[in-house]
Amino acid sequence: MPSNQNPLGALPARFRRERVLIIGCGDVGLRVARSLGALQSGSGRPRVLALTSSPARVPLLRAAGVTPLVGNLDRPATLARLAGLATRVLHLAPPPGEREVGPQWWLDPRSAALARALRRRTLPQALVYASTSGVYGDCAGAWVPESRPVAPATPRAQRRVNAERVVRHLGRAGVRASILRVPGIYAPDREGGTPEARLRRGTPVLAAPDDVYTNHIHADDLARACALALWRGRAQRTYNLADDSQLKMGDYFDLAADLFDLPRPPRVPRSTAQQQLPVSLLSFMGESRRLLTTRMRRELRLRLRYPTVREGLQP
Repeated sequence: MPSNQNPLGALPARFRRERVLIIGCGDVGLRVARSLGALQSGSGRPRVLALTSSPARVPLLRAAGVTPLVGNLDRPATLARLAGLATRVLHLAPPPGEREVGPQWWLDPRSAALARALRRRTLPQALVYASTSGVYGDCAGAWVPESRPVAPATPRAQRRVNAERVVRHLGRAGVRASILRVPGIYAPDREGGTPEARLRRGTPVLAAPDDVYTNHIHADDLARACALALWRGRAQRTYNLADDSQLKMGDYFDLAADLFDLPRPPRVPRSTAQQQLPVSLLSFMGESRRLLTTRMRRELRLRLRYPTVREGLQP
């Protein structure tokens, strides 16, 4: 990025280097770190740091060129060193799961703890939060712009909405805060990143009259979107992320089956599916939407390497 857009430009060179902090540095976070390794900001390549709650991940992070910081969003006292540390923050950590939430199950205490830690000293210039497209709820197959009001239908989506509010509140304190609404993430080199295991189990999908639109993005394209948003994301701006596939869920699994040379999954009506499938899977089958991604293309200027799942799943 041009140095005249760098708030550190007046400092000595050794202090001008951008410092990017990744919160929740799993598979996508490591891909982001690789993307950032190729990025040239106004003062050279940014230094990448990552918060991890697992000391066992420290060697892996170091091997990826990432400076590890051991801390836990569920233990706010361990986050003190994050204050004033980074010029840009990428928040990839999910809210607590169903077994981890307390009485206020609709809140995301992890995002709140991070925000409190960042407020203790100089705020970062930018913060990007990776949310979920599930905050829209069921849209009956309609095209969904970012201006559509959220209507979370599940507890996990409600916690994501709360996390977005925390991020926006931090944005009003002076951080250029952007929110990415992310659909299903896939990649052949990602654990569980393809439908192959489910296809081999013969898990059914919905019959065509009951089927729902689903959205996808390759993990590498998601990582590039995150990296771009750290510099190009606008203040208090939300971005839908998705590829161009426009497939219903059953058609996605049929395509994957053909690519993997496996039998296509059986099709069942919704009434039968409710008896055969777990509630967690049924919740995804109960929401249908198609994400509009105009902002992703025009503002983040992301050019997809995998424009459809056919290119992304190709063996």
